Amino acid sequence: MNRDQSFSIEFARREDLPAIVGIYNSTIAGRMATADLEPVTVESRIPWFEAHQEDHRPLWVLRHKETIAGWASLQSFYGRPAYNGTAEISIYVHEDSRGTGAGSRLVQHILNECHRLGITTLLGFVFGHNEPSIALLRKFGFEQWGYYPRVAVLDSIERDLAILGKRVDVEDK
Repeated sequence: MNRDQSFSIEFARREDLPAIVGIYNSTIAGRMATADLEPVTVESRIPWFEAHQEDHRPLWVLRHKETIAGWASLQSFYGRPAYNGTAEISIYVHEDSRGTGAGSRLVQHILNECHRLGITTLLGFVFGHNEPSIALLRKFGFEQWGYYPRVAVLDSIERDLAILGKRVDVEDK
């Protein structure tokens, strides 16, 4: 939980899925936050939702006065046991909450949870032109660990993918 009582971060519940999908879909048209080109359905995201477990790769929602202002999730990297200590971070913030510190609250929450989850390395996969997301991760000490030029095509424009990484230490808690 955040100290500001009007904000709380908690594990996502099944009934949160429509709001989570709504926030995700709202980012598609901007062509900065996801490689999906068309909106996804709540039904299509049920297996994704169910794959998130509180004790392994959680999905959290940030509530602001009972409204979901954003969400964050962790996803396994590369799917092999040797990578269990590494997770991919995803942060999505409702349009009305962008620029309010919602993204920072979610990143800090994830950093606080890493020790409990056995995560020692976080990775963020971000389009190279998504300067706000890159700035957010850099604010928390993420560094560019990789860069793939022109690997995605969004509306006939080739886009780069930056991979930002961070080793999670005890002092990050």
